[in-house]
Amino acid sequence: MEFEFSAEQQQLKDQVRRFLADRCDRNAVRAVLEGEQPFDRPLWKAMGELGYLGASIPEAYGGLGAGYLEACVIAEELGRAVAPVPFGSSIALAAEFLLMAGTEAQKQKYLPHMASGESIGTLALVEGTGRVTPASIAASAVRAGESASLSGRKTAVADGDIADFAVVAARDASSGASSGASSISLFLVDLQQAGVKRSPLATIDPTRSHAQLDFDKASAEPLGEPGAGLSIIESVFDRAAILTAFEQLGGADRALEMARDYALERFAFGRPIGSLQAIKHMLADMYVSATLARSNCYYGAWALSTDAPELPTAAATARVSATQAYQHCSRNNIQVHGGMGFTWQFDCHLYYRRSNLLAVSLGPLSGWEDRLIERLRDQRAA
Repeated sequence: MEFEFSAEQQQLKDQVRRFLADRCDRNAVRAVLEGEQPFDRPLWKAMGELGYLGASIPEAYGGLGAGYLEACVIAEELGRAVAPVPFGSSIALAAEFLLMAGTEAQKQKYLPHMASGESIGTLALVEGTGRVTPASIAASAVRAGESASLSGRKTAVADGDIADFAVVAARDASSGASSGASSISLFLVDLQQAGVKRSPLATIDPTRSHAQLDFDKASAEPLGEPGAGLSIIESVFDRAAILTAFEQLGGADRALEMARDYALERFAFGRPIGSLQAIKHMLADMYVSATLARSNCYYGAWALSTDAPELPTAAATARVSATQAYQHCSRNNIQVHGGMGFTWQFDCHLYYRRSNLLAVSLGPLSGWEDRLIERLRDQRAA
């Protein structure tokens, strides 16, 4: 399989990079990190006005209708800039849930406002530590016609303190099953109603806020078929994993560039530290991991844009390699900078923080490694 982004997509990449250089420099990122605002609202609004948020949303629902390759390009540049915006929560996840499982009325209601940046969505899934299983979901919903009443608690909800609505996984009595995967359904919940309490949570990366959500008979509307919640989540995660992998790739590349530039500029014992063998090897290892991640991300982009049968395997491959590359490059970037790399003034910690946050944003790395092994075994057995 040979794949490369088109000239138009490369132009979009350059355009987004220039835009972010102007609107999302280190001062803008640090303003969120050190301030009281949970995200860069003006930047998010500008992205909506330029069509960046609607790249993968069809024109019929207020989006640009460009496609997933354009969304991958945008995600990569957001990763390079460690942009403090809820792209992953709202576009890579919530919008995909609506596109995959929403009714026509739900798509018309939510997607245009998401594409313009007026509305932010998120996923409320996790309730405790460990992997998400049917048994780990205690939140419950009781249906009444076309609506439902939802109660329970969700923790570590990405952008839960700023989102307008959430896709919530809950135990559904109407699914016909009392336990197991078929007992879990999805619901759309307006987070601004009285039945929802938000409690901000501190994380390693303050530029991507999180919150605990408590639902007390909150009004909700069903999303997708009853009992199909976990299967829909798995399909959406495959798509979101590729967009997230591109965000991780952008961060890994930028961390590598920072380390390389510092190694060429910093002198010790009368010569640049980049001439020292230990630094050379460290930079070479960073380059190899970032290049491997890029190859796997491109494979994922091809599979996502063509809806290829290989999509689940490509998603797991991209997720694993991009997570490893970003953590490796951000960690070694600090090492190359030496003692200065640990200081608040240098930007190394911005990428280290984001790399660790994204590493668990769609579930732990070990879970994706297991998924990759299972999918490779299934392919071999087929």
